[in-house]
Amino acid sequence: MPDPTLWISEADVVSVLDLPGVIAVLAAGFAAESAGHAVPLEKTMASFAGHGTLHALGAVAGNLAGAKVWAHTPGGADPVLLLFDASTGRIVAAVEAFALGQLRTAGTAGLATDLLTRPDARCLAIIGTGKQALPQVAAVAAVRPIRQVRAFSPSAERREAFARRVHEQLGLPCTAAASAAEAADGADVVTLVTRANEPVLTAPMVRPGMHINAVGAIDLARREFESAILGRATVVTDSPSQARNLSAELREFFGAEAGRWQRLRALGDVVRDGPGRRLPEDVTVFKGMGSGVADLAIGRAILARVSEAGGGTPVERRGRAVPALTAKGLP
Repeated sequence: MPDPTLWISEADVVSVLDLPGVIAVLAAGFAAESAGHAVPLEKTMASFAGHGTLHALGAVAGNLAGAKVWAHTPGGADPVLLLFDASTGRIVAAVEAFALGQLRTAGTAGLATDLLTRPDARCLAIIGTGKQALPQVAAVAAVRPIRQVRAFSPSAERREAFARRVHEQLGLPCTAAASAAEAADGADVVTLVTRANEPVLTAPMVRPGMHINAVGAIDLARREFESAILGRATVVTDSPSQARNLSAELREFFGAEAGRWQRLRALGDVVRDGPGRRLPEDVTVFKGMGSGVADLAIGRAILARVSEAGGGTPVERRGRAVPALTAKGLP
């Protein structure tokens, strides 16, 4: 009888790994990719029923291959990360991946912030106050001594409520800004986590020394910042191939000329080789697209820690069955 597959629940995930721990795990994962020890499976997506999308992405590294799949619908999403033994193809574990995905998205931005932001950064502007916004604030605060947060959402009610949540859950002072420009004015770090179709951060809002995390626009229909900002910025992404295919802002700026895209740096290369920021007055941009390497790195850490703690639920498997090839073979 085959070895059981371990089912790892959301509760198991959050019991063994926190956001600061994820940032450390991701640094090792991206460095492995840069060194050629991790191979990504690029994201693929299909649209259905007008407002739904089916997604898959993953990676292979060491003894594990992983693929995360989910359907994003108006009613929500229920992602799962499947981990396979890379030598036998056996399913080792299935990980409920909603919290994992939040940790990955925020942790990747946190890692980029740590590599690219000035050490003395104190003020964060968060533009967009949806489900990913609070983890994004926590990620920046995990790597920089943030003393002030400003939040903007088009809804006054939502930005006020979000400001209260930041204070209550993270212990950081947060004020609701009346506009994106007001939030960004004087900020050291600006994080964009929106579903905007038109830029919410314009070139005049960007001052020398600012770092920008742009993590909300991950398909060609969305834009969070003006492409002109890239003309004076160091630009880094967690997935150069996906950025070339799916980032409207980067495609508009870099165009079809291959040589221009050489300015775009992979996050793993910055982890491995540095430097992230050369001068205090430099403008830096992290364009987050989502990375299967990141999902696999986190999944590996979760599997190891849950297994060590004796957690998860073993799912007994009874082996393969012979398919019915004729009508007589059916019950």
